[in-house]
Amino acid sequence: MEGQKQEEYSVTIPLLLASDKETKAEDHQIAAAAATTGTSSFFNTCFNGLNALSGVGILSVPYALASGGWLSLLLLFTIAISTFYTGLLIQRCMDTDPTIKSYPDIGHRAFGKTGRIIVSVTMNIELYLVATGFLILEGDNLSNLLPEMGLEFYGINVSGKKSFVVIVAAIILPTIWLNSMSILSYISASGVLASLIILGSILWVGEFDGVGFEEKGKMVNWKGMPSAISLYAFCYCAHPVFPTLYTSMRDQRQFKKVLLLCFIFCTITYSSMAILGYLMFGSNLNSQITLNLPTHKLSSRIAICTTLVNPIAKYALMVTPIVDTLEERFLSFYNTRKFSLLIRTSLVISTVIVALSLPFFGYLMSLVGAFLSVTASIILPCLCYLKISGSYRRFGFESVGIGFIVVIGVVVAVVGTYTAVVDIVREM
Repeated sequence: MEGQKQEEYSVTIPLLLASDKETKAEDHQIAAAAATTGTSSFFNTCFNGLNALSGVGILSVPYALASGGWLSLLLLFTIAISTFYTGLLIQRCMDTDPTIKSYPDIGHRAFGKTGRIIVSVTMNIELYLVATGFLILEGDNLSNLLPEMGLEFYGINVSGKKSFVVIVAAIILPTIWLNSMSILSYISASGVLASLIILGSILWVGEFDGVGFEEKGKMVNWKGMPSAISLYAFCYCAHPVFPTLYTSMRDQRQFKKVLLLCFIFCTITYSSMAILGYLMFGSNLNSQITLNLPTHKLSSRIAICTTLVNPIAKYALMVTPIVDTLEERFLSFYNTRKFSLLIRTSLVISTVIVALSLPFFGYLMSLVGAFLSVTASIILPCLCYLKISGSYRRFGFESVGIGFIVVIGVVVAVVGTYTAVVDIVREM
């Protein structure tokens, strides 16, 4: 018990009788705590949090509801509550040690070098597959807009979808070569606005463009429930960003309010999109709701074009942590600009190859949600908190509750991953 109290950091007035060593130690703790305090206001942090949580998941959440049926909406809310709680656990982990500034730091604080490696690998694989999903999304929607498009390369005919993946990758490539990502940071911050525009366009299509809300759907579809849970989990996979948001805040005591507002807003947005899409298209929903829209309508084109812009802007930011990791490992031996460009170009080419080999957006995002998002957003925060706080040594309501969340997370990860892999193999 006493060991835990020593890990708490607070500003106190030292006693006059305190020794010099104790006073210096306390001053060091105060300075370390102050060093982790940022300059972002409450509003700015809310905006950044919403952008982190608002992503391409809004396009697949209607498909998730169609896969699991109306009752699966309860699972969306359950995952939202669980991931909100694990976000708070990340905050508690950081409060125990002011030197923690990133998600890998939390893993290192809990489980040493092994913990840092596990967290880093999970984050980078998730970012890589999400970036690959961006290319698949672009190819699907552009071929839906321009179905007659195709390329001929040295006598080889390339279908419209595959050609669009290559074209979009060529457009994105110069952004990967940039060392400064400040411009793209501002462009990619359009996640919230894009989500609202897409939601409004979908509502317009259903209400005024003749589609209607007549589909009744199924109450429950047990066979599709694993896919539904995995896609719901993918919607709440922003936890690796939370430590950065927390350290950037001017008043870190308001971080809980930031998380609460962000999760409420995004859950309302996701559930609204899921309900609207399911009422409009029922079991005929595609993995992206934009693929169901009538492309000759203006509102549909607005939704599709909004969908296309965001991934192009966000791709470079998604792969930047991967690039940094690779360059940190290899540039110590080959510290040249040409080798850096080779690493970045090779990374883009590899995502193109994966996108062309596995052009199944829904199944790929289901795999990301089950295997990586559940791990990074549910399992790891719980395990790290139990280890850092020492709660695993005590039998109490909180430790039992966290243990239960971990067990459920592991079950979801195993079942969801198996289902997604089987679906991908079946489609190949």
